[in-house]
Amino acid sequence: MTEGKITRVSGPLVEAEGLAGIKLYEVVKVSNKKLLGEVIELRGNSASIQVYEETAGIEPGEPVERTGATLSAELGPGLLESIYDGIQRPLSVIEEKSKSFLIERGIEANGLSREKKWKFEPKAKQGQKVESGDVLGVVQETELILHKIMVPPGISGTVKEIKSGEFTVIEDVVILETENGEKKLTMMQKWPIRLPRPVEQKIFPNRPLMTGVRSIDSFFPIAKGGAGCIPGPFGSGKTVIQQSLAKYCDAQVIVYIGCGERGNEMTEVLNEFPHLTDPNSGKPLIKRTVLIANTSNMPVAAREASVYTGITIAEYYRDMGYSVALMADSTSRWAEAMREISGRMEEMPGEEGYPAYLSSRTAEFYERAGRVKCLGDGDREGALTVIGAVSPPGGDLSEPVSQATLRVTKCFWGLDAALAYRKHFPTINWLNSYSLYADNFQEFWKNDIAPDFAKVRAESMSVLQSEAKLLEIVRLVGLEALSNDERITLEIARSLREDFLFQNAFDKDDAFTTLKQQYEILKTITYILALSLEKAKTSEDFNFNELISTSAFKKLSELKTISPENLGKFEDYRKNAEKEIKALS
Repeated sequence: MTEGKITRVSGPLVEAEGLAGIKLYEVVKVSNKKLLGEVIELRGNSASIQVYEETAGIEPGEPVERTGATLSAELGPGLLESIYDGIQRPLSVIEEKSKSFLIERGIEANGLSREKKWKFEPKAKQGQKVESGDVLGVVQETELILHKIMVPPGISGTVKEIKSGEFTVIEDVVILETENGEKKLTMMQKWPIRLPRPVEQKIFPNRPLMTGVRSIDSFFPIAKGGAGCIPGPFGSGKTVIQQSLAKYCDAQVIVYIGCGERGNEMTEVLNEFPHLTDPNSGKPLIKRTVLIANTSNMPVAAREASVYTGITIAEYYRDMGYSVALMADSTSRWAEAMREISGRMEEMPGEEGYPAYLSSRTAEFYERAGRVKCLGDGDREGALTVIGAVSPPGGDLSEPVSQATLRVTKCFWGLDAALAYRKHFPTINWLNSYSLYADNFQEFWKNDIAPDFAKVRAESMSVLQSEAKLLEIVRLVGLEALSNDERITLEIARSLREDFLFQNAFDKDDAFTTLKQQYEILKTITYILALSLEKAKTSEDFNFNELISTSAFKKLSELKTISPENLGKFEDYRKNAEKEIKALS
């Protein structure tokens, strides 16, 4: 391997020469401190290197050492319950090696432990022909996840020998007889983080990811294997929504990336997740979670790597046949890192100084989401759902990062600072948000929830849209100008907002609502609307105040407290409401 010399240092960007034969995206060790870097531009024997650690004090003339490898993620047992930095170094190992709360530069740490032994249970048999993606054996990684050891992509052959017992991730467990001779396989495989892992084929996403958040599941659902974005200004609740989704969504594996966010937010995640209980299994949530922490005070360049590292790990578990949800908070910080590196490379800037390739990089990232048929034997299906937070300055959605994201995602949860000011959480604006996946779920809603779910959903959204028009009239001419029908619509809309859309993410009873509960709540509210409009139409002496003073209206706020085990109470509520409203004079 040739060794080059540093010619210029500009923040996280280092230029070096004398690197004959070096390749794009090759990993190098920069300076005498052996800082990890990645080649991002080539000019003959010279290269521009993106360094993932602080470069202060590095001087021209110091060496640059080639490794011959690309930046890759280590994939195998031990990923779950781990907390990594942006380049997959375990934070616990870094702390131990630093012997201080300050991280020293140049520390090398493997993504997977080389000492810990895992019990490998073979599934393939001697003499069996296997191809890429076939399951060779399994390891019980945590109480919740059975880790499948698969044939790495691009490899096939006949099993010559397969072992059973306890091994580290670097010990041979399988020997394959391939066309090119024997190939020894361990429980660990490496994969370049910028290269999407191959799949057999992508499948139409026709099942929603259940989140327990009422405004999302009922009005703006996201598909398993879908891509969504959460744009919103500072303080609008992006992080809280993502953490709530990570806790309660029905994905089997969670990958949470803190990309350039403030240290206190990531600290909260790191402190809270190990103590949270998975609502589906009752076990600690961390046992199905991978955390990647790359906060705003860490090197800027590592933000880009953290996003790619996280999605590569997510694809790996998807290939096992699991449903995986990836939360990236926030992709705006990732884009800012690209802008800084691009500026230091003196590239022609695009809009607002972002690189011209911002849109293509954003699309490449979100397009790695999907519901897929996995490589290998059996009918394994996996899904990777990607949800990215966007932090537009001042909530301006016309800025480049938001626009690039909206072009490639099909689910938009627009957060509203005005709702946050009124303490209405989640702050998803029901007039601006949308989901292009809703049409995909018509059969699911009809067969698994209720035949009239789509109708009830549409009626509820129509009421909220009507409210916006009526409130404008009220502001102009006053409430007295409205008819009884319009006043009833406003009252029902208020109930939808306050009793359905408002949800306390920190209340264990209110944080999660099943879709069947959501349907029953909406059906009850819209049913009372229909009864009230009919009463107003047929009654000569209709009294609006008398109507809203009935228990049918007063107890609407209690609907969300009815548990999934007592759904019959909704029907009782509707029957009593019908009797009470019809009995009015």
